[in-house]
Amino acid sequence: MTNDALRPILNQLKHFAAISDQEGVFPEMEFKLLRNAGLLHMFLEKHPLRFRPGQTAGLLDTLKMIGSASLPAGRIFEGHVNALQLIDLFASQAQKDFYFSQVFESQSLFGVWNTQDRDGVKIKELGNGQYQLEGSKNFCSGAGAVACPIITGELLQKGTENRESGWKSGWKPGWKPGWQMCVVPAEKMKAVRTDGTLWRPLGMRASVSYKMDFSGIVLDQTDLIGPPDAYYRQPYFSAGAVRFAAVQLGAAQAVQEETHQFLRENDRADDPFQKARTAEIACLVETGNLWIKRAAAMTDTWKWSPEQNDKLVAYMNLTRTVMNEICLKTLALSERSVGLRALMQPHPLEMIHRDLTTYLKQPGPDAALTSAGNYILEQQTVSSLWQ
Repeated sequence: MTNDALRPILNQLKHFAAISDQEGVFPEMEFKLLRNAGLLHMFLEKHPLRFRPGQTAGLLDTLKMIGSASLPAGRIFEGHVNALQLIDLFASQAQKDFYFSQVFESQSLFGVWNTQDRDGVKIKELGNGQYQLEGSKNFCSGAGAVACPIITGELLQKGTENRESGWKSGWKPGWKPGWQMCVVPAEKMKAVRTDGTLWRPLGMRASVSYKMDFSGIVLDQTDLIGPPDAYYRQPYFSAGAVRFAAVQLGAAQAVQEETHQFLRENDRADDPFQKARTAEIACLVETGNLWIKRAAAMTDTWKWSPEQNDKLVAYMNLTRTVMNEICLKTLALSERSVGLRALMQPHPLEMIHRDLTTYLKQPGPDAALTSAGNYILEQQTVSSLWQ
């Protein structure tokens, strides 16, 4: 399916997004549309089962379009793509065949759940190729609907002890402790305890980002994805930020469209201040599009060039930083243009404002910016910084 074929269902996505905007409601109808449109597997090749090369621009454009219609759906869809990319990067061929076949044949929804507090996940080796999970993950977007989540946890060696958990990471021949990815099989997700009481956000209610307790779940060796610490391997970890930046830009574009429509329908288009703000919003959105396009081109050019890893990470960190500022400024200009109506239901801008304000709260913004600054200052010259 092409993005041109996606456009006709955007209005339906927007319509269902307004209905799903309530606590405890997963965007079911939105994902029915996405499934029927073939989006869950559109970036995979069935033979062989893997991601298509050189497709980043199309992927980011799709994420942007979904984000323009529904930020919760965009967030969950981005997590699905993230999971499939991690499998493509780090799983064995047998695992790829199995998991990608689930997407093609069962339209299974995947996700990535990494955030945790003190009661975070530990993956305890039991022996005989089995591992037991203990602990919880927070902000698990798509809870109850994601069939096969990738979760991360501290991989702990069998037979060692620790004051806190009764286990500890330790070295032995062939043993690699660290932060381990694993896929929790769909049939075992039924036993995972879900807690939605803490998910009372300003926006993004339909992302159903609940707390999930995996304690007691037993996995097989084949459920572990990649070696320890593969999850944080660069440039893939930081470069993935461009995906959520694209979803955010889609929402900023929706703000532009709703503001433009409001001004024209309410005979405010002749006001010089409105003209100035409209031009500012257009500059911001187009700036975002240019950053996303450049980021896509750089990803496809540099992704397989290890010597360019630091450069790619720095550029993606700047992209997410710029996108955050673009979205905040676009929201502020729209509010000044539309006034109180932009913050009142059932105006579409009210929901977009809540959802985008919440979705912009991504982890580590200061670290991302300072990391990019560090890379820039390490260069002898900035005359050809991104060439």
